[in-house]
Amino acid sequence: MGLSGGCQCGAVRFHAAEVGRATICHCRMCQKAFGAAFGPLVSVKNEDLAWTRGQPKIFRSSNMVTRGFCADCGTPLTYANNPESTEMALGAFDRPEKVAPVLAFQPSQKMSWFDDLTKLPSKELSGFEAMVSYQHPDHDTTEWHPPKHD
Repeated sequence: MGLSGGCQCGAVRFHAAEVGRATICHCRMCQKAFGAAFGPLVSVKNEDLAWTRGQPKIFRSSNMVTRGFCADCGTPLTYANNPESTEMALGAFDRPEKVAPVLAFQPSQKMSWFDDLTKLPSKELSGFEAMVSYQHPDHDTTEWHPPKHD
């Protein structure tokens, strides 16, 4: 069964036959790589990971880590520092809610406001029903050609 996912534009897709421990990382490198307050990742043994469309472009972010991303749309996809497994970006999965983080790394580098996020007021935005998404749908497709747009 497993879980599938991919980048925003659909150029890179993957399937994980099984996933391991999900984490979030607050280190500055993950913050920059994800363009976010933290990096959400889940471990996948390399033998359980198949690239089903395209391949990520690799960036060596340090002497210990490489990171994969879609060269077309920039979606973060991987973090690798272990020859036996790859950390996959949780948000790149078609159903990220199926993989809940169980551990946070580098809490000393956490944004000072992180713990208050759940206390923020919430608001649904109007007008979203008219939005036409050009990103790949959250499921595997045999072919993918983004919709034509202006």
